[in-house]
Amino acid sequence: MNPKPRVNHEIKIKEVRAIGPEGEQLGIFPTIVAIKKAEELGFDLVEVSPNAKPPVCKMMDFGRFMYEQSKKVHAMKQNQRSGQVKEVKFRPHINEHDLSTKINYVQRFLEEGNRAKINLMFRGREMIHTEVGAGIMQKIIASIDPRGIVEVPPRMEGSSMTMVLAPNPAYKPSEKGGDREESNKKSQNQEQGTENPK
Repeated sequence: MNPKPRVNHEIKIKEVRAIGPEGEQLGIFPTIVAIKKAEELGFDLVEVSPNAKPPVCKMMDFGRFMYEQSKKVHAMKQNQRSGQVKEVKFRPHINEHDLSTKINYVQRFLEEGNRAKINLMFRGREMIHTEVGAGIMQKIIASIDPRGIVEVPPRMEGSSMTMVLAPNPAYKPSEKGGDREESNKKSQNQEQGTENPK
């Protein structure tokens, strides 16, 4: 983060190049004169380019300037937090309650802007029935629509089946929780259809 700029009488250099509040070039003035001109207009004189010769100072509302800078820093930190890869582990014979709970985790990660790596682990003879894992993967894919997309489709990695889901950039939730409930209903309907074939 850049150091706090010098403002008004903190500017010790003898003369500065002044810029008006609308970005207009005002010329070179003794610093004390530039400060007085800024005060007459109801602004502060803020040093925006200290390494220039002479330093460049702009007339502005310093409080508002610092507030905007704070918002930018906060947005940068938020972006750094997002975009992480969150791993969620599943087992082939997971019960429906645990499956629903973990799907909710995946949905929340996507809503927060994170990617989700699904890791479905097989043990021993479970490797014979990888189609069970493929079915779970399809339920997960159905449950994330429309908030997520499949970035890396299901594939075997050793004794695990994995896939990577990413936030859908086109997704705009209409009502908090509403889309998640609708996705869960889709997933449940799909489960009922496979469990009770006619």
